[in-house]
Amino acid sequence: MRILLNEVDPAVAQPGQDLTEAELAALYAYPEETVAERPWVRANFVTTLDGAVTGDDGRSGSINTGADRILFSLIRALSDVIVAGAGTVRTEEYQRARTAARWRAVRRAGQRPHPVIAVVSRSANLPPSLLEHQEDAGEVMLLTCRAADSAALDEVRQALGDDRVLVLGEDRVDLRAALDALAQQGLRRVLCEGGPHLMHDLVDADLVDELCLTLAPRIVAGDRLRLLAGKPLERTFVPRLLVESDGTLAGRWLRGV
Repeated sequence: MRILLNEVDPAVAQPGQDLTEAELAALYAYPEETVAERPWVRANFVTTLDGAVTGDDGRSGSINTGADRILFSLIRALSDVIVAGAGTVRTEEYQRARTAARWRAVRRAGQRPHPVIAVVSRSANLPPSLLEHQEDAGEVMLLTCRAADSAALDEVRQALGDDRVLVLGEDRVDLRAALDALAQQGLRRVLCEGGPHLMHDLVDADLVDELCLTLAPRIVAGDRLRLLAGKPLERTFVPRLLVESDGTLAGRWLRGV
């Protein structure tokens, strides 16, 4: 990958330089000084040039590129916890997280071997693929609310354990409380993978510190999902890092002040 803009750490690489994997990992690392004080929430998405976040099959995997797959696995490997809405988990057929072998060395001292998957679900319904224990894979947590279906909640508690089920809020999940609860378990490097409604709610609550965005070099048209779905809002994010590979453009946009 070739670097185009680097305001994250100019000492690592200069514009025009081809990046090693170690340099790429350094440029995407979480800000550890901030993480020591509070959770840092990063969102990661891929879109087409005309703003679609899925292909015809309704999944992001049908629009991503080789460069995006590399960044996707790296960004996951750097995180403590991957937060995703239940709809996204079902559509994208999530499995328990496994850190790619090429990135295992980038995980910091004290981090678990693999990120935790934390599913935000008002109903408390989780797919069987996440309820079943898997060797050499990350844990699963449920973030739900008091309006959850009691039978579904009991099933998840039986499969995951009481300490892996957090009931936060009345009719909807209290996202700020959820981040605080995750931080209390040492899960401060937060990665949100959507979907659009969860992303909207996090941005609306001013809880997203950073957007990692990949632009796939294609146009698809049609009626497709965008990054956010919900009532209008406006926030400013400033580009701090841009890299390019075979037409794919990716980078880090940090929340403006």
